[in-house]
Amino acid sequence: MDNQENGLELENKGAVREAQVDRKTNETNIQLAFSVDGTGQSVIETDVPFLNHMLDLFTKHGQFDLNVQARGDIDIDDHHTVEDIGICLGQTLREALGDKRGIKRYASVFVPMDEALAQVIIDVSNRPHFEYRAEYPSQQVGSFSTELVHEFLWKLALEARITLHVIVHYGQNTHHMIEAIFKALGRALDEATMIDPRVTGVPSTKGVL
Repeated sequence: MDNQENGLELENKGAVREAQVDRKTNETNIQLAFSVDGTGQSVIETDVPFLNHMLDLFTKHGQFDLNVQARGDIDIDDHHTVEDIGICLGQTLREALGDKRGIKRYASVFVPMDEALAQVIIDVSNRPHFEYRAEYPSQQVGSFSTELVHEFLWKLALEARITLHVIVHYGQNTHHMIEAIFKALGRALDEATMIDPRVTGVPSTKGVL
């Protein structure tokens, strides 16, 4: 299935659950390829080093494959680059999953990172919704603003059309707390998108997701 809309190009490679996007705007230029059934390999080159680290963790713990090449107007700040990578990742996830036939659909995962504990709950529902409960000790991790975590996750949920709940139960180190989120996100998404041989068709009594 191919789509073209407002500078966006999406390509789904059929039965293989992967997709790629080439998105260019006046604010960012992003090429992103995502495979649901990967081996945890990532090639990530963006202008936001902390996000690179988080996406690497997400890919490894989700056993996905992710290639991101992104340039943005970071002379203003990191906002557009982080937001647009979330958009692209969400679009490729949705495209890669197709009609969602045979997937588990739901997952809830806790991940500790030393003193921090994060929980991510996912419903691959085609009903985009985002709930976020996190209070960080600091507003910055290096040059990265913690408010961008919300921005990235919300745009991912919106574009992937998933229900996503993220809760940081406690923690003292902001880096650890965000790292626990991205690890839990990868593991929860891996479980929710996993093919369950017991599931016949689409996992919904409505018959469609």
